[in-house]
Amino acid sequence: MTETDAASGPEPIDAAAPGSPTRSGFVALIGAPNAGKSTLVNQLVGTKVSIVTHKVQTTRALVRGIAIEGRAQIVFVDTPGVFAPKRRLDRAMVKTAWGGAKDADVVLAIVDAERGISEEVETILSRLKESGRPAILLLNKIDRIKRDRLLGLTQEISEKMEFERVFMVSALTGSGCADLMGYLSTRLPEGPWYYPEDQISDLPLRQLAAEITREKLFLRLHQELPYASTVETELWETRPDGSVRVEQTIYVERDSQKAIVLGRKGETIKAIGQAARKDIMEAADEKIHLFLFVKVRENWSDDPERYREMGLDFAP
Repeated sequence: MTETDAASGPEPIDAAAPGSPTRSGFVALIGAPNAGKSTLVNQLVGTKVSIVTHKVQTTRALVRGIAIEGRAQIVFVDTPGVFAPKRRLDRAMVKTAWGGAKDADVVLAIVDAERGISEEVETILSRLKESGRPAILLLNKIDRIKRDRLLGLTQEISEKMEFERVFMVSALTGSGCADLMGYLSTRLPEGPWYYPEDQISDLPLRQLAAEITREKLFLRLHQELPYASTVETELWETRPDGSVRVEQTIYVERDSQKAIVLGRKGETIKAIGQAARKDIMEAADEKIHLFLFVKVRENWSDDPERYREMGLDFAP
């Protein structure tokens, strides 16, 4: 995926119906790692389309979640967290994030209200200001700080950059999200919808399944397992009884990491598989037989093919 096509999506489909004009467009979420972008997308869409963990930079590629609000179809583009990149994978993720913002109809700058103005937030505000793109400020996690501090933070950020609107929300509880959705439904341009009414994401099911397993992997081992691990769905096969056999491979970079993922007598990978299978079944609405394998692939983060699998450009 390139910067130019990061948020362009498919050609619109005709969703015209009697009544007021339909609206549709792409809303990119830009923020520092762990600002709550993925949690917010899941909240606004109403179901899991983006994985959420305590580990920073969990989101690696663009994930589009699709929501309907009145006559508007809002396509939320969840982007990787923006931070100071140190490795090739980091650079590819940050490039993808800004590519998602570049072509969106609306940019939501999300700030963790509890954390305040970090170095990463300063960088994001500076780059948004330089771009001249109109943006909406979204203060998240407002349930964790006092109102006077929240108002002071809003003023401090607004002095650094002028925003089209400011919203205060809690992605976890949903507080303030109805106001945001109402505004976006009138802010997007008139036009036909891009996706069928019942579609909630453009992520292929086998890729979503891999992301779900990666989520469970990080949730279980976020202290022990280094960042350099990934999951790929190798097989998605419908069986005669209508159930689906899914085979996935967890790639790590060293034998010691493989031992961590497997756990004592295979207990860890069994627990990861059970948790992932439950969510994959819910997403696919089919009975799933999940088989997990762990392989060592040294320096996988330098392999262009792995980047293509993740939907990222191979950064130099």
